[in-house]
Amino acid sequence: MEKNPQVKCQIRLRLSQHDAHYAGDLVSGARLLEFFGDVATELLIRQDGDEGLFRAYENVEFLAPVYAGDYLEVEGEITKVGNTSRAMRFEARKVIAVDRSSAGASSRADVLDSPVVVCRASGTCVVPLELQRKKK
Repeated sequence: MEKNPQVKCQIRLRLSQHDAHYAGDLVSGARLLEFFGDVATELLIRQDGDEGLFRAYENVEFLAPVYAGDYLEVEGEITKVGNTSRAMRFEARKVIAVDRSSAGASSRADVLDSPVVVCRASGTCVVPLELQRKKK
C-alpha cells in the first residue's frame, strides 16, 4: 500500500432534532458513523471517481456525547492506498455546543474555544478495479 496519498475532506453540519435518538436529545453514536460514511464516499470519489464500498471499521472510539443542536466538523483522510483497498481515518469534533444548562432556553449555544473530539475511527473501503478512474 502507498503511504501519504494526501486525500482529505471535511464536512460541517448541525445535528437536528431529527438526529436525536435518546432522552435528553442525545444523538446515537451510529449517526456519527453515518457521517464517517459520507466522508468516506467523498474521499473515494476524489481518489477514484467512484463511491466504493465500506468494508470494515478497525477501530471506533466514542469520546464525548453529542446532542441535537450541536455543530460538528467531521474530517477524514485516506492513509494508505492498495490495489482496491483504501485505509482511512476519521475524526468528529464538536465546535458549537447547545447550552444544556439553561432550562427553557433551547436556542442557546456556545462556540467552543477548542473543538472537542467526540469520535475517532479507522476503517477500510474498497473500490473494484473496473470502477476506478485511471489517473494520468
